[in-house]
Amino acid sequence: MYVNMTEGDDEKMAKRWQKDADGILIFTGLFSAALAPLAAVSVQDLKPNPQDTSAFYLANIYQLLADPNISRESNLATPAQPPPFSPPRSAVLVNSLWFLSLVISLTCALLATMLQQWARRYVTITQPPRYSPHKRAPIRAFFANAWKSFIFRGQLKHCPLCYTCLCSCSSLDWVFSCSTLTTL
Repeated sequence: MYVNMTEGDDEKMAKRWQKDADGILIFTGLFSAALAPLAAVSVQDLKPNPQDTSAFYLANIYQLLADPNISRESNLATPAQPPPFSPPRSAVLVNSLWFLSLVISLTCALLATMLQQWARRYVTITQPPRYSPHKRAPIRAFFANAWKSFIFRGQLKHCPLCYTCLCSCSSLDWVFSCSTLTTL
């Protein structure tokens, strides 16, 4: 009787863990697939644009050729350098939050995969057919208590909310920074 009751409970619990982990893995995969192209586009704002450097040197050449009164020897002796590049704060903030969201997403996927493996192992260990119910009971009690005291079991379901909020904040900042650039 004990064996039948615990096997049914363990199977239900393991299936519930599997389904929870499957949902988290699906959401994490879709989230990462949607966020990766955005991060790939916005990371370009962290590097100097080679076209800006070319435009700077072309403008200097044009100034030299357009004004015949400037002596060429003095301009050649002190070549002009393009201004140093520093990425906009909003680009740094957006990229930091997006990459942090990706790291949290991948960590969540890793934890969900570990939960799936733990669920499979839990059923395998707590229901060995070669042991009598007297030996199975303490094994099952040990693993069931370990799961109840496992601190991360409740927090795992909050991971998607965490990285979705980070992504939303960074997306809003990105949209506002793009809209201010287009209105200037």
